Amino acid sequence: MDAFEKLVSQARIETAGCGAPDPGGKAVIYRMRRAQRAFDNPALEAAIEAANLLEKPVVVFFGLLARHPHASLRTYRFMLEGLCDTAERLSRRRIGFVMRICAGASSGREFARFCAELRPALIVEDENPMRRGKRPRPNGPAVAPWSVDADVIVPSALLGKEHYAARTIRPRIREKLAEFLKPVGNRHLRVPFSEPRGLEKTVPEISLLETLALDRSVAPAPDFRGGTSEGLRALRSFVRERLGAYDRARNHPETDGTSRLSPYLHFGHLGPHTIALAVRDADASLSSRNAFLEQLIVRRELAVNFVRFNPRYRSLDCAEPWAKRTLAEHARDPRKYRYTERRLEQAETHDELWNAAQSQMVESGWMHNYVRMYWAKKILEWTASAREAFDVAVRLNDRYELDGRDPNGYAGIAWAICGKHDRAWGPERPVFGKIRYMSHGSTRRKFDSRSYIERWSR
Repeated sequence: MDAFEKLVSQARIETAGCGAPDPGGKAVIYRMRRAQRAFDNPALEAAIEAANLLEKPVVVFFGLLARHPHASLRTYRFMLEGLCDTAERLSRRRIGFVMRICAGASSGREFARFCAELRPALIVEDENPMRRGKRPRPNGPAVAPWSVDADVIVPSALLGKEHYAARTIRPRIREKLAEFLKPVGNRHLRVPFSEPRGLEKTVPEISLLETLALDRSVAPAPDFRGGTSEGLRALRSFVRERLGAYDRARNHPETDGTSRLSPYLHFGHLGPHTIALAVRDADASLSSRNAFLEQLIVRRELAVNFVRFNPRYRSLDCAEPWAKRTLAEHARDPRKYRYTERRLEQAETHDELWNAAQSQMVESGWMHNYVRMYWAKKILEWTASAREAFDVAVRLNDRYELDGRDPNGYAGIAWAICGKHDRAWGPERPVFGKIRYMSHGSTRRKFDSRSYIERWSR
């Protein structure tokens, strides 16, 4: 087996069957999309390893969309802060970075133009489980795109199909952890990138926010700053100050014993290997470390598995047959309260806890996972149908959450509204049927909801 065959045989790399690398190409191009980091990035490391075999430099391409349905001041500021950090880190590794502003809702045309200008020896892409089958291919028979799964510990392709609960995916993941839960490695690039004269690019800087078509009503998140450096700082703080009590405190929104790392994972400013290894090797109780790794690896990768293998992940159509039946049986149940999407968005309900959760999301860009479950279930209870509830929850989550538009968010909404990754519960209840129910009263037995309400009430 030659060096390239050995590299491709790694389970994390999927080739698109477009031929061998082009030895006459000028560089290996890494099309960065989801994994927006220059550190512990399996896609970037695959590009570097291939480039070293070819004796070529590496250049990273990032297409910044000028218009996007979820382009807000909140998400784009966080993303640009991260890209500024990434560009600097790539420069220190002697890797090129070309960012271009893309006029439409896709970067495909601009990326193809860039490839025509530079003539790639190889193209590497980081896998996006929510965009499978949508990767545009640059022209040229010599181009051989690789897709590298940089978003999980155990490559999603190895799981082969959609799993229906944590109990089914957990043993499959655990049997492969010894192989994949290890340092990614940050290789030395043998041939530095030398930028051709006149190469068109845009330098990532915060001032670009003034030129883009953004939803400016969604303000930047006050407690989060984007970038790998900020993500590493947040990780160190969590390991030092809160990991030790994670097994006891993670479901207490009023004290917030969670890591708050989900925005950094969503934008790829931190990779799961970095976080998992820091927690695994931390000086904290085994029960807390195991509880966190269960969430980071098993539960998060169950969500990635869901969106990769179920194309209906953004709608009620993703539900299992038992859930569809029970929701249909209770579709005509009367609702004691009925709210429009506008009133929900404005946190104008009778429920103080729900209003506080919605306010936390709108104001901070983040919502504690325990109240997020309650938040979604009440939308089911207060809207005209389960389908409408699912759609409203997705729109609100994707607009305001820094970690919105993410497998975890879609899986969480599906769990809350149509029992995804759950089971049928009894006795049946109005509206919910056999879908698991949560009440305001039950939350008071779990945490100090009054303190949470007082903190986040408008």
